[in-house]
Amino acid sequence: MRKRIYEIIEVSEEGDKISLLYDLIMLCAIIISIVPLAFKQSISFFYITDIITTVLFIIDYFLRLITADYKLKQHRATAFIKYPFTPWAIIDLVSILPTLTVLNSGFKLLRLFRIFRTFRVFRVFKAFRYSKSFAIIVNVIKNSKNALLAVCTLAVGYILVSALVIFNVEGDSFTTFFDAIYWATVSLTTVGYGDIYPITTAGRIITMISSIFGIAIVALPAGIITAGYMDELKEGKDKDGSSLE
Repeated sequence: MRKRIYEIIEVSEEGDKISLLYDLIMLCAIIISIVPLAFKQSISFFYITDIITTVLFIIDYFLRLITADYKLKQHRATAFIKYPFTPWAIIDLVSILPTLTVLNSGFKLLRLFRIFRTFRVFRVFKAFRYSKSFAIIVNVIKNSKNALLAVCTLAVGYILVSALVIFNVEGDSFTTFFDAIYWATVSLTTVGYGDIYPITTAGRIITMISSIFGIAIVALPAGIITAGYMDELKEGKDKDGSSLE
């Protein structure tokens, strides 16, 4: 029974209609629960939907807790103790806590729970659990972490070097080194807000060079992730083809 519950609450497999229905219900609950964040005024309808979605989240949390041994592949008692401290379990718990503020009308001390309302935005991260595409992207990042780390190191080094150069060339435009780092980051990403900019000819030449090299550095992660994503899709197709055989 518990194993079947675990199969239902995890991302649905092909042909498992009950699991797919569960995933769709949870996705709808997540979307509905974060809609009130787009409104400043309190609406009674949102209060009702918040209670309903929170009940669903509590049930989901409880089901995941009682099937934690299947998820963590550990002894039942050990899994029950470890699961509440896993990242997904913490996100689930944080998404539930804000609704406890419905009790604060009679207990002033519980008004402290209002601070948890700001954490309701974390509910959006629950949606990632039900996305197969997100799982593929996670695998791509894991497989390409060395290349991505090298690119990040290159980008950080380039930002620091550019900031040092422009800070010494444009002493009047950049009062602090942080301003230079901010400018270098904006130039690297080719955003160009225009709030801090060089005014000398040398500074403008440095800016042009920084922007040109910045295009290449920014494009590298996109190419790495795209290549890894294509490899992951190809590997998935090969597995599907071999399973059919």
